[in-house]
Amino acid sequence: MLIHMSELSQNISDISPKKLALLSKLLREKGQNTLKTQVITPRKSELNYYPLSFSQRRLWFLSQLEEGSDAYNMPAALQLTGTIEITALEQTLREIVRRHEVLRTNFVAINGAPVQVINPARAMTLPLVNLQALPEVEQSTEVQRLAIAEGQRPFDLTKDPLLRVTLLRLNEKFHVLLVTMHHIISDGWSIGIFIQEFSILYKAFSKGAPSPLPDLPIQYADFACWQHQWLQTEVLETNLSYWKKQLANIPILELPTNRPRPAVQSFRGTRQFLHLPKTLTEELKALSHREQVTLFITMLTVFQILLHYYTGQNDIVVGTDVANRNHTDIEKVIGFFVNQLVLRTNLSGNPTFQELLTQTREVSLEAYTHQDLPFDKLVGALNLKRDISRTPLFQIKFVLQNTPISALEFSELNVSFLEVNYGTTKLDLLLDMEETEQGLVGALEYNTDLFEASTIARLLEHFEMLLHSVVTQPLNTRLNALEQILAEADRQKQLIKDKKLEEATAQKLNKAKRKSI
Repeated sequence: MLIHMSELSQNISDISPKKLALLSKLLREKGQNTLKTQVITPRKSELNYYPLSFSQRRLWFLSQLEEGSDAYNMPAALQLTGTIEITALEQTLREIVRRHEVLRTNFVAINGAPVQVINPARAMTLPLVNLQALPEVEQSTEVQRLAIAEGQRPFDLTKDPLLRVTLLRLNEKFHVLLVTMHHIISDGWSIGIFIQEFSILYKAFSKGAPSPLPDLPIQYADFACWQHQWLQTEVLETNLSYWKKQLANIPILELPTNRPRPAVQSFRGTRQFLHLPKTLTEELKALSHREQVTLFITMLTVFQILLHYYTGQNDIVVGTDVANRNHTDIEKVIGFFVNQLVLRTNLSGNPTFQELLTQTREVSLEAYTHQDLPFDKLVGALNLKRDISRTPLFQIKFVLQNTPISALEFSELNVSFLEVNYGTTKLDLLLDMEETEQGLVGALEYNTDLFEASTIARLLEHFEMLLHSVVTQPLNTRLNALEQILAEADRQKQLIKDKKLEEATAQKLNKAKRKSI
């Protein structure tokens, strides 16, 4: 089974060109400045160590607290069908690592402060694991075992290469490429860049041609240096002021769980999948267009109604991701740019669906205009009480993918993603949606310490039911009426369950009576 990019990209949602246009239009209508592009210049220092970005700093400190953890590994498995040229494959990897300094960077402490140390480009040999001697059924099992083991193998940030690549050979025409990066040097958008460059370079090198890719104008360390300087300006205070007001007295969303929350977050998880019909997808897009909101806003609004139904809380807090690449020079740079936004909506007063759409749009637009403040800087500024049982500010995330990955073309190779369940999650719930030609598809990643599979299946069923409801009911349908649709469906399901139980009990009694005669 192929894995969608949404399952690889570790929760990435970005402002698409269409969304940017809508955002700019609405900001102009409100008399505010539209999005500005800042200039990031290459660093002038010739040192080989530089400050960490704010996002990197938080992962560094977490790695000190959770030594040996694989929670921030970013693994992927690529199926390669066709003739492989190992020399071209190794040359491709060497060139990608040469082009992107962050892929040859380590993280150490100097005088108690973490710095990123950029290592020189070195020769790279691709480890090859030969599985040709195994029967085909055993090969599949062994590939899964090796992929999971590789994905869960921790990195030592101080000395290990933070990009690991291993090639599994099943036969002369079928291989699996295991790629694992640490999140401190990468994000979901970066995986798209890695795959695109891999495709272009392998095609060139397999034909004996030179690299057609130009050198990058800046590197990730340039961004980190610029970020520290830029956030010393009034930008920091303006953004902090907004978020402190927006997140004052922020609640914890108490979603009912099957088991008590462990005292320490374990990061154990799995996922279930959702595939919405093409017709429903088109109806949701049409609704969004009519109401002048993005598909993301519509889907998020419905997701918030779902959370309100399950929790009974009016103050709903959901996280989302932004690629944070609103500078042209960093669009093609591998690195940890992704930022997290906190979206807080008030569902009190039994609003109509149309009113909720408007509120969600306003909340989201305000969040996007203040997206430049690093989430990790925000967490530090709020002086939150440390709680190792859950993530700070939000525990539930909604993402609609917009990652820069095109069709994979690897010369004579046919390339696809292999689905692997690595058994990890960083949140209570993460609903990761993506639009495909067949319709919207999603993966709901959940914490298995908290939830049973049946609970998650019911939640996904309710979500799809609500999506159908909002495109068939009038826009002035109120919140309680939408939730009543779920309640009635639950009641009918319980009646059927009770009837089956009653019939089973009667059969047992009749059987017992016949035996006694």
